[in-house]
Amino acid sequence: MKTAGAGGNLGRSYILIRYIYDKIRDPESAMSRVTQSVQATSTASSFTRFRWTQLVLGIICMASVANLQYGWTLFVLPIQHQFGWTKAEIQVAFTIFILCETWLVPFEGYIVDRIGPRWVVMAGGVGTFLAWFINSQATTLWMFYVGGAVAGFAGGAVYGTCVGNALKWFPDKRGLCGGLTAAGFGGGAAITIAPIRSMIQNSGYQHTFLTFAIIYGVIIVLVSFFLRAPQVHEMPPMEKIKTRQGADDVRPQQAVRSPIFWVMYLMFFLVAAGGLMSAAQLAPIAHERGIADDIVTIFGITTPAIVAALTIHNITNGVGRPLNGWISDYIGRANMMGIGFTIEALAIAAFGFFGTTATSFVITDALVFLFWGDIFSLFAATVGDAFGRRYVTVNYGIMYTAKGTAALLVPLGNVLTHYTGSWHAVYTIGGFMNLAAALLGFFVLKPIINRRLKHANELIKDQTGLKDQTQLAA
Repeated sequence: MKTAGAGGNLGRSYILIRYIYDKIRDPESAMSRVTQSVQATSTASSFTRFRWTQLVLGIICMASVANLQYGWTLFVLPIQHQFGWTKAEIQVAFTIFILCETWLVPFEGYIVDRIGPRWVVMAGGVGTFLAWFINSQATTLWMFYVGGAVAGFAGGAVYGTCVGNALKWFPDKRGLCGGLTAAGFGGGAAITIAPIRSMIQNSGYQHTFLTFAIIYGVIIVLVSFFLRAPQVHEMPPMEKIKTRQGADDVRPQQAVRSPIFWVMYLMFFLVAAGGLMSAAQLAPIAHERGIADDIVTIFGITTPAIVAALTIHNITNGVGRPLNGWISDYIGRANMMGIGFTIEALAIAAFGFFGTTATSFVITDALVFLFWGDIFSLFAATVGDAFGRRYVTVNYGIMYTAKGTAALLVPLGNVLTHYTGSWHAVYTIGGFMNLAAALLGFFVLKPIINRRLKHANELIKDQTGLKDQTQLAA
């Protein structure tokens, strides 16, 4: 906001100087020119403020659905103690949530690209309330499974819509702003992890589900009234876009026939699997290692290890998304994927083999999520780069289903741990999957991007040449 204001003041200073100069040379037309310039500067400043406002509104909505995923781990053990079901049986609800959240996004995105974001996000707000209301009343596994399905619809409606809207408003900053929006989902849970855990302990998990169902539902529905997509004339100049771009807006049926799409899909799946297993199983792992309630002091804050881990990894998850996205705006998407996924592989191995004390558990878990969350900014931005703005919500929605495919491995993690007696095998596999994704980024995706996409100045040159040819033909 301050930058926009400073730019506006500088622009007005230039207009004043230009007015004095023009007044001397051409007194009659000087006033007309300065009026047009002031109007243009004011319009540009207003547009800048408005698109950042849209971004903030999307982040608020994302933060309000974050705990549908990241807060679930806090409820697993209380539900088990209440009913005596196994963790594997309860975690089927989480798998259903992920599958519905991801596999419904393409259909929700199809609607968004035609009617705009408002009504889809509003439906997501209603669904958020219903999901946790159902969980608060559930007495059978099947009721929790239904709650998971409704939560999946709600989370996907809000997630896919808000990320797509950010990519449309910010084609010049897709990595950063897609990351900031995704950070609302990754980091938004950090604000309420401690209150949720405290309420579960003091009032029970049912009361907690109901209370936060009302809070989250109301926030999302209210904010949805102010969301809208940009118009064509509100797009920033193409010269501002630094990353390679596709020349056209590609329809989803064409996008899924492109090699670049399926290379990215495979990479997304490989990286998502390791992070999902950590997110869903974090509390059970901490209890099995006997460190969940150990007291740790980090940055001057003293708290049980599980609360510290959940809070800090939601913060690093949130920070990593815009940070890595912003870096990719300058060094390229594929380069950032290769670097980030290599570090992620090392972090997963460290968490699996060395996160056995309270402090090391918290630190290594935070590192895992610092680089895991960047898949949600990097792939969203790359889809926008490769396939254009018009159909970006549905195109990224299809890409986002890779997360749902990866969710199928979450119950397999429990099975593998049961037969091996430890989590080491799970995290070894997760580390190698990330390493494979890093190699694909460097040696497969990057050459495809360099071959198929162009820099903005090349696209401008091509468009200028096409216009010249059309005029000559006429």
